Amino acid sequence: MNTSNWESRTVQANGQRIHLTIAGSSGPMVLFCHGFPESWHSWRHQLAALSAAGYRAVAMDMRGYGRSSKPSEAIAYRISELVADCVGVVTALGESSAVIVGHDIAAPVAWTAAWTRPDVFHAVVGISMPFGGRGLACLPGNTFGVVRPSIAEREIAGPDLLFYQEYFCLPDNRALRDAESDLRSWLASAFYSLSADRPLPPELIGVDLTRLPEEMLKPFVRATMCVPRSGQFDDMLVKPEVLPAWFSQEDLDFCTAELEYSGLAAPLNYYRNADLDWEELAQYEDRSLDMPSLFIGGDRDVSTIWSQQTIARASERCTDLRGTLIIKDCGHWIPQEKPDAVNEALRTFLHSL
Repeated sequence: MNTSNWESRTVQANGQRIHLTIAGSSGPMVLFCHGFPESWHSWRHQLAALSAAGYRAVAMDMRGYGRSSKPSEAIAYRISELVADCVGVVTALGESSAVIVGHDIAAPVAWTAAWTRPDVFHAVVGISMPFGGRGLACLPGNTFGVVRPSIAEREIAGPDLLFYQEYFCLPDNRALRDAESDLRSWLASAFYSLSADRPLPPELIGVDLTRLPEEMLKPFVRATMCVPRSGQFDDMLVKPEVLPAWFSQEDLDFCTAELEYSGLAAPLNYYRNADLDWEELAQYEDRSLDMPSLFIGGDRDVSTIWSQQTIARASERCTDLRGTLIIKDCGHWIPQEKPDAVNEALRTFLHSL
């Protein structure tokens, strides 16, 4: 991958310092937003492919990450501010519009940006999580956000467990301490454990996890993404003996160095605003998402699996949904695990615009 002509630039957007990596100096702009606990680097394959196809591919370090600003207040990470960052980046680069692409917790950022600012974002791609309206996490039983997120999470977890997002927000900062005690090992374990490289338990081999009966969805989330109240998220992770082929030692070095400089305190703030986001987005509840859209998931991605009720009902809210691609043998880190499939889907979608 030739990155010698890629540009590293920092711009002012929405009052924040936002670091960007830009591939391609001309062509329609495509803005990439990464999830937790990643950086612009997670889009390296897409930057290469789309710039070669004639697009101006721009990957952000989202606020709280890398060389971008890191406000200390949790409220600074609510989704309206994240959307405003994306709008500000488009303006700072001298553009009037862009296609926006988001993965993981930034998939709801991308969907919400297109939903609430269609004057700036004329097409959208969500990876891992589909468009959920106010229900950003698309949890089972909460399609399009009919229930307050904290209530939906606790209903799934039950009295003895914590949904991982609530665990990330505990006031004792247990998640932060656990991860940062050995950040490199924690990152290696997280990337491996949520990927398709981690073997399935015997009882799930051969099961189409993207077509689970509805009564199995909440138990699936409870079993895979909920933490005992006295436990740690780390207890759910497996440390790999060898890194997956799609995630090299150099990739782990880069990710570790980025987060060692800045820490995980700011990235964890993304999870502290679910109820506030739900309240603020109420004003858009009856608005459909009318621009061209695409959803990409993985058949082994926990987020895609728990979102299947929302995926099945996507056309109720997305009036120009141009595809739903579920990639086989693919876990949560979709742009990195299966870059060729993602790149081909993005090129086809972009060429249709």
